[in-house]
Amino acid sequence: MSADEIRGTTHGTAPVPLSVLDLVTVGAGSTATEALRTSVELSRFAESRGFHRYWVAEHHSMPGVASSSPAVILAHLAAHTDRIRLGSGGVMLPNHAPLVIAEQFGTLEAMAPGRVDLGLGRAPGTDGATAAALRRTDGLNEGADDFPQQLAELIRFLDDDFPDGHPYRRIHAIPGPVQGSSPGGVQSAHRPPVWLLGSSGFSARLAGMLGLPFAFAHHFSAQNTIPALDLYRQAFRPSAVLDRPYALIGVSALAADDEREARRQVRATALNMIRLRTGRPGLFPDPDEAEKYEFSPMEEDFVASWGGNIVHGTADEVRSGLDDLHKRTGADELMLTTHAHRGDLRLRSYELIADAYGLPTGGLPTA
Repeated sequence: MSADEIRGTTHGTAPVPLSVLDLVTVGAGSTATEALRTSVELSRFAESRGFHRYWVAEHHSMPGVASSSPAVILAHLAAHTDRIRLGSGGVMLPNHAPLVIAEQFGTLEAMAPGRVDLGLGRAPGTDGATAAALRRTDGLNEGADDFPQQLAELIRFLDDDFPDGHPYRRIHAIPGPVQGSSPGGVQSAHRPPVWLLGSSGFSARLAGMLGLPFAFAHHFSAQNTIPALDLYRQAFRPSAVLDRPYALIGVSALAADDEREARRQVRATALNMIRLRTGRPGLFPDPDEAEKYEFSPMEEDFVASWGGNIVHGTADEVRSGLDDLHKRTGADELMLTTHAHRGDLRLRSYELIADAYGLPTGGLPTA
């Protein structure tokens, strides 16, 4: 596969493909059911406007994030879309047995042939106690330290090519490319491409060494973005998967009809992160609640720092910020994640950004 095939077609005047990262945000006064309905609407909107791919992120034990089961959500989105690439951004590999992931994403590939991505991370996507409950272990490091071995095992299951003598040689991830003398022969002509996700240098280096596409979490580790991308490009070795480096970055972006409303939403986003980082996760707060909240001086510093990493403002301001970020990082793709307490505000943000870049306006496809 070439980098051009991964890249797809650039639409409108965007310098690189634009994509969507969805955390299925549940805002104050809302429910997970309503958030998941927004995800369907947003995925169909993204498809109609020419966004390249739509990924869902795995998180656990967070009331304001209803994306604990990416494979389940992606199956639902596959039933409501026709063309847009769907994937995980990501599945946290240490939380799951590699065979289970291979089966889940083989099933998704059978449902939506040729448009499923498997993005993998090594973080827990939650706190330590919840990670222990997921992994049935006493610590976080057991899964993370074994990540390269787990990754190799998962890829073997996806390709169905364990060598003779391996204890898993006769185990097959179904649906999948079953080889050899198995009844029915090959089950699928494709298997989901594997991406590595990261917020530091570990996965950047590993993705480069393996010749895999890389997705960096700029939206919560902005200071590490350029060093990680440099490391990925320096470590890259061409592979059967990819002929040259391909890196996307996740970007927190919010466009509103006026600058003040964008600032209000960003302040609410910062309050949500403060609560999460101090062990008080809840539903995503609305801007009125954030305006009434008495931030300590330390929290105000956090608001300024966190808000500075969110590309926000009017549509033109967001486009300018995204263009500048692309120039500074040289990213091959920008994956936008928008946080707001209401689904209509998230949809409006993506609509404004799509309009700013002149993306197609073909209207929503039928379900």
